[in-house]
Amino acid sequence: MSTAQSPRSEESGPPSGPLTARIRALGRRRPGADLWPRRLAAGLVVGALAWGVAALLGPEVAVARQVTAALLCGAAAVAVQHVLGLDRRVRDQERRTRGALAETAAALQEGLRRRDDELGAALARATEDLRHLVDTRLPPADPEEDAAHELQVRTDADGVPDLARSFAEVLAPGPAILGTFVRMEMKRVVSHLSDLTNLTAQCPGENHDWMLTLTRAAQHSICAISTSVDREFWNSEPASRYLQAQKEVIEERGVPVSRLFLLQSARELDDRLLRLCDEQELLRIEVRVAVLPELPPHLQRGTTDDFIVYDEEVTFEIEQDLREVNVRTRLNARQDHVQDRMKRFRELWEAGMNLRELEVRVDDEEDGTWMVDRG
Repeated sequence: MSTAQSPRSEESGPPSGPLTARIRALGRRRPGADLWPRRLAAGLVVGALAWGVAALLGPEVAVARQVTAALLCGAAAVAVQHVLGLDRRVRDQERRTRGALAETAAALQEGLRRRDDELGAALARATEDLRHLVDTRLPPADPEEDAAHELQVRTDADGVPDLARSFAEVLAPGPAILGTFVRMEMKRVVSHLSDLTNLTAQCPGENHDWMLTLTRAAQHSICAISTSVDREFWNSEPASRYLQAQKEVIEERGVPVSRLFLLQSARELDDRLLRLCDEQELLRIEVRVAVLPELPPHLQRGTTDDFIVYDEEVTFEIEQDLREVNVRTRLNARQDHVQDRMKRFRELWEAGMNLRELEVRVDDEEDGTWMVDRG
């Protein structure tokens, strides 16, 4: 079987014919080319009329002057028609341009409307999925709790339409980077929500937003252990917002907040720590302090990481590396883990010093009368 290609003509393209030739000829014709014969004819008529008028009014004038006058009048008529034609074409082009812009704007508006509708439908489906997840993973214990739970879910879902409208407004025409940012943030949040279906989630570094949101969401209790690693944290701006959020839940909902400062050495017992404890006690936060080397051996063997337990149902934990740098934040709602954290907190709390005992201990440290942990 031969694979040789059949001969081809030098020119490739669509087949030519009378209609194709006519279309090409029209495409090659310059705009307004078909108007020139009429303009020239009108010029000839005006020139002839001018010649006739000149001959009638001045028969004694030489024929050359009459012809010259006729030619000037004819040329003027052609020029006037050409100028008027240019102005007309400009107006036609402007009208066509406005029509095209109006059609483009209408198409863009329709596309944006469809995108907003699709986003609203997607958020509605996500809301239904989350509601189903809450109903199946956290079933109430009895009918009364079931009714309260259903009311709470319905109340929490009331804000979803407003959230959908907010997303739609952000994704409306504007800077492209803003739309990209919103999509990336939504992807990040959905990823965390997906992780929480397994009752645990984590993110790199310190996540102050999680800490603040959980503080504002607490209904029953907040129990926290703060190590010496985060002592500098209390002079930062996030610490101010954190303490303000705790003050609000204490005053508005009566949520008790307990904080234990776990020190690695008695050298950290100083006036600076005392002022920090005084400040938090003024906010009605219960404060205690424990020095790890002075605790019984069985308490020294437990975890010394920072953690917060909210409502005895979920923990907020900060993981540190070998350089004692906070490298990871983790949420954990598994009951066995939460119970272990609460047990650890209660044991250290019972072994800690209250504010009055701390004041006496700091005075003894300054006077040099306390000899424990003086290596």
